[in-house]
Amino acid sequence: MKVKALFFASSRDIVGSRMLELDLPAGSTVADLKHRLMEDYPGLRQIHSSLSTAVNADYVNDDTRRLEQDDEVALIPPVSGGG
Repeated sequence: MKVKALFFASSRDIVGSRMLELDLPAGSTVADLKHRLMEDYPGLRQIHSSLSTAVNADYVNDDTRRLEQDDEVALIPPVSGGG
């Protein structure tokens, strides 16, 4: 099945793209997607524990959400700022 991974801030810098389309086996979880991405982009391992994940704009836990065809998975690192 095809899913889209969306990257923001430091995760986008590591991957070098705002979006990737990936083929995953049916029944894959968010954790499976993250594992695949960390294999392909080892720099993501450094920020893995601080990434928030949303599927189709809903925040999810890695192991509780099975992915479906055409899902959009956003990997969101913590942001800082202020004024």
